[in-house]
Amino acid sequence: MKARFFEYMAAWLLLMILALIVVHAPLTVYVGTHWPAMALVVKGWKEILLVLALVILVTDISRRRQWQLFTHDMFCWLAAAYGAVHVAAVAWSHGGAQTVLAGLMIDVRYVLYAVLIYMFLRLYPHYKRSFVRVATFGAVIVLGFALLQLVLPRDILAHLGYSESTIAPYLTVDKNPDYVRFNSTLRGPNPLGAYAVIVLGVLAALVVRQRAQINMWSRPRIALFAVLSVGAMVGLWFSYSRSALLAGLGTLALVGLVGYGKHLTRRTWYTLGVGTLVVAALGWAIRDTSFVHNVILHDNPSTGASIDSNEGHLASLQDGIARAARQPMGAGIGSTGSASLLGTEPVIIENQYLMIAHEVGWLGVVLFAVLYVYILTKLWRQRRDWLALGLWASGIGLALIGLLLPVWADDTVSLVWWGMAAVVMTKGANRGTTTNQKTA
Repeated sequence: MKARFFEYMAAWLLLMILALIVVHAPLTVYVGTHWPAMALVVKGWKEILLVLALVILVTDISRRRQWQLFTHDMFCWLAAAYGAVHVAAVAWSHGGAQTVLAGLMIDVRYVLYAVLIYMFLRLYPHYKRSFVRVATFGAVIVLGFALLQLVLPRDILAHLGYSESTIAPYLTVDKNPDYVRFNSTLRGPNPLGAYAVIVLGVLAALVVRQRAQINMWSRPRIALFAVLSVGAMVGLWFSYSRSALLAGLGTLALVGLVGYGKHLTRRTWYTLGVGTLVVAALGWAIRDTSFVHNVILHDNPSTGASIDSNEGHLASLQDGIARAARQPMGAGIGSTGSASLLGTEPVIIENQYLMIAHEVGWLGVVLFAVLYVYILTKLWRQRRDWLALGLWASGIGLALIGLLLPVWADDTVSLVWWGMAAVVMTKGANRGTTTNQKTA
């Protein structure tokens, strides 16, 4: 029993993070509103659990003398290099201790979480199904609440303490009250849209890879699939996130091409081409409607926004490029994003890659790109597996979102995608190891 202590503790900590991250926003808002003294601890609960899991796993690996599993592993080395660059950047960071610590947590927590899951499942591969089940449970919570927001009052989250000083209970498209953007249980509509992209990609891949078994699905499984599918589409649409919508369409297209591309006839390709042209023509025909100006272009001059989101994105992009060119080594940890709001010079850059460049310089961006491409390559090699295919396609979609938003700064989106990618990458990596195969 004593020998199993490390296994059980690491499993519970890592699974608890995956289970609770989907309600992190309402949890922190509620506690921060009713018990302000506990707000900081509650905000950092996942980082605390990550540190505990790290200590337990290092102890367990040392006790089992299994470090040879990781000393020549490229994923571990790339992740370690990316983390080392961030630790080194602390030396030239100008913010206070709280700002730097917050920036460090935002920048590396999802990479650390992926590494911990990867290491844990290399030792105990029989827990993989547990991670899939917990992730599914989390998707039911997020997308189920998104469905409820169709009928609930728009300010329902205000009862939990949501406000302009914490998290807005709802947002609108450029101050237009006719277009309310859903949050679900996440920090805002943009994270909800990105999360929906992940779920849609995985569900589409499930259909592609298991289409022969669909007729044999049980009724509860069909009901679960229906709820998640409709919830993901509702969440994606009513997030009114244009980057997420494009990423979602791209993700579905990628899954479809991988699954059916070899079987499409020339006539089918011609039909798809004509259909695309028809859709483009219809879009051009309705270009001057209120719907297009509000939902697609976000530039309706009759709304209350003094500066529309297009101008904001462009200004942020120009500023981010200029800062990256001036600072090849970066400005230090916590110098941008929500962490910078704790300091005296807040900087918001609406681009994931320029955000990384602003904090840890050009080397940091290169290391991140290499690490991310490596993960996508590992997923692509296992594309016959539905989860691998879904995460690969949605990973490309999320990378596109990162061009317009710091997509990995949101803890729910980043921990879920990187954590589940780590689950897939351990497939076939445990040959030659001896582990207890008892099911979690």
